[in-house]
Amino acid sequence: MINKKVNSIEEALLGVESGMTLAIGGFGLSGIPENLIQGLVNKNIKNLTCISNNAGVDDFGLGLLLQNKQIKKMISSYVGENAEFERQMLSGELEVELIPQGTLATRLMAAGYGMPAIFTPAGVGTEVAEGKETRKFTFHGIEKEYLLEYAFEPDYAIVKAWKGDTAGNLIYRGTAANFNNPTAMCGKITIAEVEELVEVGELDPNQIHTPGVFVQRIIQGEKYEKRIEQRTTRSNQ
Repeated sequence: MINKKVNSIEEALLGVESGMTLAIGGFGLSGIPENLIQGLVNKNIKNLTCISNNAGVDDFGLGLLLQNKQIKKMISSYVGENAEFERQMLSGELEVELIPQGTLATRLMAAGYGMPAIFTPAGVGTEVAEGKETRKFTFHGIEKEYLLEYAFEPDYAIVKAWKGDTAGNLIYRGTAANFNNPTAMCGKITIAEVEELVEVGELDPNQIHTPGVFVQRIIQGEKYEKRIEQRTTRSNQ
């Protein structure tokens, strides 16, 4: 059995260079690869294109890379919690491509399935469709116009799971599964960090979300802040 475990963040990120395109998992601040993102900050590589559902917050998640001016382009769906992102976008320092959330997930998934493109009704008739091919299809008896979108082609995919084994099989918890699973499928090389790393055979095969065939490197993270993006509470009264 191939052992994909690596022993340091530096080893996990070997080969990740300036100018590359990275797909990074997480949903809001849930399930983001905190240790690997800090590793990218420490490497101080520049001119990255990052594909991620969100852009973190000012001092956490991808916000750390934005603060350090390491990202030249963000491809995202939800970016509303990051003031530095807003500043860089409005000043022209950061190139931004906003994508409907379902389209983002499906373009990640298509890459994992080996599909070069998809057709989606999302974005037809809007700015999202400008300069793109559309085609009419009849589906369930209804003719509609669909937009051609290409699968992503990231150099590396970086994800975080709750538990994994040394063969790269991954299990997520809760909301963290939303974008980590399709992200893990799409990279030419996928790097996973996990809260708990076990030996092959210790995971229930019925619980595995991402098969190890999609993962090339796996490391156990050291610590997790697991910050809550919008904390909502109510009084005891």
